Amino acid sequence: MSMIKRAFKTWLLWELLVGLALTGRYLFKKKITVEYPEERTPLSPRFRGLHALRRYESGEERCIACKLCEVVCPALAIVIESEEREDGTRRTTRYDIDMTKCIYCGFCQEACPVDAIVETQEFEYATETREELYYTKEMLLANGDRYEAQIAANLAADAKYC
Repeated sequence: MSMIKRAFKTWLLWELLVGLALTGRYLFKKKITVEYPEERTPLSPRFRGLHALRRYESGEERCIACKLCEVVCPALAIVIESEEREDGTRRTTRYDIDMTKCIYCGFCQEACPVDAIVETQEFEYATETREELYYTKEMLLANGDRYEAQIAANLAADAKYC
């Protein structure tokens, strides 16, 4: 009996009819396609994108060269070198992130005790060469200056969820 049923379904192209019925159900529903460059979908406040180093209101960089972000990075994408200043505090002389290695896990941001390294919501930073994805301290500080308003808003929203 099942062999006759299977032959009958094959002869009537049953799978094709089921597929056409599914297509027909969605034919007149509202479309959900987003025309990307013109339309943007909302991002979660916790979205992790381009890295940035933040500064204090006085203009001094926040990073205290504790190297926790370098230690916690599972991809070994962060390299930090530091030196002691005249006043006894440590500051970084080199802070590099290789974005080709980075897996955007957010561990560096979570490990930082002073919120110096953060990940912004910026995700459109395609480049022509791999060398341009090697971010130095100056580039990261420039990112922090450029996106500080967005970073502060996201940190406030994130604090609300915790």
